[in-house]
Amino acid sequence: MKDLTIVKIGGNIIDNETELKKFLISFSKIKTAKILVHGGGKLATQLSTKIGIETKMVDGRRITDLETLKITTMVYAGLINKSIVAELNSNKTTAIGLCGADALLIPSEKRKKGKIDYGFVGDVISKKINVNFLKLILDNKITPVISPITSTTKGQLLNTNADTIASSLASALSKFYKVKFIYCFEKDGVLNENKVIKELNKKTYAQLKAQEVIKDGMIPKLDNAFDALKKGVSHVTIGNASELNKLMKYHAGTTITN
Repeated sequence: MKDLTIVKIGGNIIDNETELKKFLISFSKIKTAKILVHGGGKLATQLSTKIGIETKMVDGRRITDLETLKITTMVYAGLINKSIVAELNSNKTTAIGLCGADALLIPSEKRKKGKIDYGFVGDVISKKINVNFLKLILDNKITPVISPITSTTKGQLLNTNADTIASSLASALSKFYKVKFIYCFEKDGVLNENKVIKELNKKTYAQLKAQEVIKDGMIPKLDNAFDALKKGVSHVTIGNASELNKLMKYHAGTTITN
């Protein structure tokens, strides 16, 4: 099996031009086939505020009404995605910007209403990910840069959690590649009293979540990390984007284990 590195970049790094450029230089140096999945940072929230649309979050997930969907699509699949692609190309990484709607890469369904109505939020249909399309791109030494906008098979765009997208891609591609999966953001890993937990298993995760040591946006990251391991991904690490080289060698961050 060929090696494949999937990196998800998010958090405040997306909003920090200097740090993002440093990260993309490090990402460009990864020698294996690679995919970059990115979140949206705070720009969509800032634009929403400017035009009077309130941002609502539940457990790190954005509630998306129709107007918010328009903003997230423009920002995530447009400005942020193409800025990253342009920067990678300038660093001699041949990159192509995609969202889940392109070639129906990541088919999703609108989340059903429960106690919370998330609006136009997508849940990935993992078994229908267009793996052949991704393999075609990767086999031609092109690096996909994927934004967190997906669509239904009937053409409805959906705002979809980038951590879930990254995990779903890692799981789907683990049947064809030996996948190393890395979550990068501004923190040094999963923290307990400001100290990095070097290794985190399911039992400890459940305890720390119950104690609210782990909460908010870290919850979907870790839920997806454990799911990826269960579905065949060889290695998952969470850590600081500035230490991508160390994360690649398992010398930093939090390693997720079953």
